[in-house]
Amino acid sequence: MTVMPRFDRRHTDDLISFVTKATSPYHAASEAAGLLAAAGFRQLTETDEWDDEPGGKYVIRAGALVAWYVPESAGPATGFRVFGAHTDSPTLKVKPHPDTGSAGWRQVGVEIYGGVPRDTWLDRDLGLSGRLVTRDGQPHLVSINRPLLRVPRLAIHLDRAVNDGQVLDAQNHMTPLWGLGEPTEGELIATVAATAGLDADDVVGWDLVVHDVQPPAYLGKDNELLACPRLDNLVSVHAGAAALAAAAQEDPTHIPVLAAFDHEETGSESYTGAGGPILDTILRRVLAARGAGVEDTARAFADSVVMSSDTGHAVHPNYVERHEPGHHPVAGGGPILKVNVNQRYASEGLGQAVFVEACDRAGVPWQSYVNRNSLPCGTTIGPITAAKLGVLTVDVGIAILSMHSSRELCGADDPALLADAATAFLTG
Repeated sequence: MTVMPRFDRRHTDDLISFVTKATSPYHAASEAAGLLAAAGFRQLTETDEWDDEPGGKYVIRAGALVAWYVPESAGPATGFRVFGAHTDSPTLKVKPHPDTGSAGWRQVGVEIYGGVPRDTWLDRDLGLSGRLVTRDGQPHLVSINRPLLRVPRLAIHLDRAVNDGQVLDAQNHMTPLWGLGEPTEGELIATVAATAGLDADDVVGWDLVVHDVQPPAYLGKDNELLACPRLDNLVSVHAGAAALAAAAQEDPTHIPVLAAFDHEETGSESYTGAGGPILDTILRRVLAARGAGVEDTARAFADSVVMSSDTGHAVHPNYVERHEPGHHPVAGGGPILKVNVNQRYASEGLGQAVFVEACDRAGVPWQSYVNRNSLPCGTTIGPITAAKLGVLTVDVGIAILSMHSSRELCGADDPALLADAATAFLTG
């Protein structure tokens, strides 16, 4: 039987728009919520009592989003199908006292957030986005999406050995500049506050990151590639939101869930990260609203599965020797199953069966990824979520190049293939 795909290149067009707006984790959570709200989902507040009405609902907690759809047929022991992702990406984050400078240049103090290949942030036009918090405790999303900052590289004339190996010191060499003259205390926050119509004196906290303002673009002779910032992991957040909205139009046998966490790139140990109780708490509240007791909750979790989606490594044509010889995922080849015997990825045989069945039902090709034995393996929210919930978990994603760079690369059709597989999973 021929399966017609649900998503196509228009999904990637929408991803481009999504990534352009989702310049920080807070914007990513907000934009994903907007996609779901347009599909009829409604926002809940964690401090309110939740009702047992069927339908789509979501919670935003800072840079994290958890959304779910309760079908009419759901009972107190109905299990979940959770599609997991993360909203954060490696970047440079503004320090508490950001106004600094040297040698006649005004600069902005930053910290390195996550595993940043530092040279990819040199000589790029950078904007600034995130949130400001006012004295009343209210957060305000802010974004300056124009060239504002730049981390200039040292001219080759002053470092003739740069092509023999460059070392960029995180403290001394990664401080962006944004003007001439002496630094003025409070100037940066006042500038950002003004863009949001806020009084700088009313701003008492901020979480601001830099972002590359060059928009995503199709690449290649036939536009078969996508060059895009923050693919890791907004491609999964966007696919998950699209899949959950699509699942709500079906008659799912389980409760489909999107869990988009923050702080994955720094270890997930936060109140909005996969290492915290946010997902466990929300799932239990969803069940409790339907009258679930201890026995019902245990049965629901035993009947649940998590699909953790994050980007993986496509085989690099210039560094083939860095990849496991028998596993060469390629861009455009469909989503990948990520396996690691030391549980850096959570996939095992049972989870693989769930993934393969979803891809088959969606008519989507799939690939396998295993890290080279001689190289250390990265990890995801998968093992963390599996351990927190005690739920069967499988790690998947799409294959990309330049992971963690300020600008990454994927096959232009892979985002849609991932969304198709995610929809099949959530409706299964």
